[in-house]
Amino acid sequence: MPAEIRPAQALRLWHDVTLEQVRDDHPDLSARQLAVLLTVYLEPPPHTVRGLAGKLGVTKPVITRALDSMGRLGLLTRRRDADDRRNVLIQRTLAGALAVEQLGDAIVARYRTMPL
Repeated sequence: MPAEIRPAQALRLWHDVTLEQVRDDHPDLSARQLAVLLTVYLEPPPHTVRGLAGKLGVTKPVITRALDSMGRLGLLTRRRDADDRRNVLIQRTLAGALAVEQLGDAIVARYRTMPL
């Protein structure tokens, strides 16, 4: 397999993995929700609503709506920061960690089957 892939191959990989995610029996996430999820799981904590809003360049209500949806799916939880009650800390869950791991596995598996 090549160390680098061409833009068309990258788009095909993204397409195929996204299509696979939509077709499975799990709820699919919007691009914004996926960006929040991956930020929380791939970057070191702590994560706050304010911090995520700044990083993604959106408002706090946008992050709150995304967290509401992902919270119902069990992918993330929220709690007030004991040191600063104004902050809401975003916490990882076992279900969220498993979802991110499965996404990574799906990307690797699809990449391995790509024609050169």
